[in-house]
Parts: sequence; structure tokens; C-alpha cells
Amino acid sequence: MPGLLSDILAWVVIGTFVAGAVANGRDRELGRRVMTAAWVLFALFWLQLIPHFTLVHKSYIEGLLTIAAVPASLYAGWLLYNGRDTLFVLSRAVAAMGVVYLPFETIPAFTLLGATVPAPRGVLMETVAAQTRFLIESLGYTPQMIVGDQGYLNTFLWMQGSHRLEISVVLACTGLGSIAIFAGLIAAVDAPMGRKLRGLAIAVPIIYALNLLRTTFIAISVGKQYFHLFVDEVLFLFGSSDPYMVSFFISDRIISQALAVVALVGVTYLVVHEVPELLTVIEDVLYMVTGDEYDLRNELGLD
Repeated sequence: MPGLLSDILAWVVIGTFVAGAVANGRDRELGRRVMTAAWVLFALFWLQLIPHFTLVHKSYIEGLLTIAAVPASLYAGWLLYNGRDTLFVLSRAVAAMGVVYLPFETIPAFTLLGATVPAPRGVLMETVAAQTRFLIESLGYTPQMIVGDQGYLNTFLWMQGSHRLEISVVLACTGLGSIAIFAGLIAAVDAPMGRKLRGLAIAVPIIYALNLLRTTFIAISVGKQYFHLFVDEVLFLFGSSDPYMVSFFISDRIISQALAVVALVGVTYLVVHEVPELLTVIEDVLYMVTGDEYDLRNELGLD
């Protein structure tokens, strides 16, 4: 996230969703109003992230999704306010996603009773970086591991002649975002705990393993400059002037992000066979996009 104000807004948004979920259990109409307000705040949250993903992060896929999230959040709030009660499930899911994700994003290292407690994000990034290093070295490559700009041992140093290439494993490279999505969705639906746990047991290991393959692929591709192709065109497309970034843009922003969408669809397909209650959320999303009602349980033969 861009900074402290964004982090504070994120906690306010998730806190409002959580408050709405609690209120809904006691007074449905009060819960509806609180969650509607949460969706409006969620739209504001995505709105302030648009410059980050489009101008700083330079990700077309994430940028477009962030832009789309603004009207989508407002529309979800409007539908919920006007009586589409199935959106209570998606609202609870957003609350749970935030509870999983935000501690890693926002909690810094601190001292408790004389002992230093490391920042959750640092622990996760260093863990993923170490496992990525193992895979890289297993393939015969030997980059140096160094402390990155954030102060964590999460950065690979490659040399291209006399030019240094540093590739860092940041929080967005850990798979946490996708894991939080599935954890939130599974937590929000009304299903037996056993099936929920089996759904998590399917989603989390697959996402984590695929993410390690992704970080390994990107680190090697950038470090060895394997995708130094169509240099002028790629630099123009991403608004950059550094030719060493071309392999990164192609391996991460194009190949990996496109494959990530395919992977998430595949994981969703596997999980809904264990937790078909998730189809309620998918049906709501499809309704918001198309305006048509769907019965995915019947279409997928999960009745």
C-alpha cells in the first residue's frame, strides 16, 4: 500500500465490514446499513489506490481491476441496500479477507517485554525469498542473497557484466493476497467446518506452491535477462526507460499475471466442488457484471 493514510483507511474499511457483520447477527437492517457504508468506504479505498497501481506499479491488469473495483463496490453497496441479501456473504468475506491480510501489511516490528517481535510481513517475505532461493539454486543458478531496501533478507543480486540487478520478494510476491481471498470467502459462507477446512486445504497449498514457481520464474528471467525482447515497444508500453526492466515487465506484468488469473479460476473450480456454497458469491459477481441471474449449482451438477 502507498502509505500510512492508506493503511488507516484500510483498517477503517475492514472494521466497518466487521461491525456490519456483527450488527447483522442482531439486527438485519442495521447490519445492512453499516455494510452499505462499508462498501462506499471500500470504493474510496480503491479510488486512492489507482495512481499506485497505474503510475507507480505499472501493472495493466491490477490497474484495470483497481479502476473497476470503484464502481463495483458502489454497485454492491447499492444492491445490498436495496435488498439483495445474498451480498451479505460477500460483505462478510471482505471482512475476513482484511482480517487475514492487513496484519501482514500494516503491523511493524515491536518490542514486547524486552523481546523483539518481527514484523509479520518481514517474516513472510524472508520465508518466501529463502524458499525461492532454494528452487533457483536447485536449477543451477547462484545469485547472491542480500538485504533489500526494506531491511529484510529478501533480495536477489544478479550481475550482468558490471550492472547490478536486484530483484526483491515483496509482500505482493508471497501469495498472501490470493490466500486471503479464499480464506475470506470460505470463512464467510454457511457450510460445515469440515468442508471449509478441506476447501482451505485445497486452496492454500496450491496457491503457495504456484507462487513459489512464479517468484522463481521471475527472479531467473530478470536476473538472466531471458525476456530482453521487443525492448522499445515494451518500454513504451510500460512508460519506462530502463532496458533491464524489459524482462521484468514481460515475465511478471504480462506472463505471470495472466497465468495467475488462469490459476485462480482453476483453484476456484476445485474449491467449489468441496464448498459449493461459494457459488453464491460467484453468482452475485456475475449478476453485477451481466444483470442476469445464474444457478451455477445446477449448471455444474453440484445439487
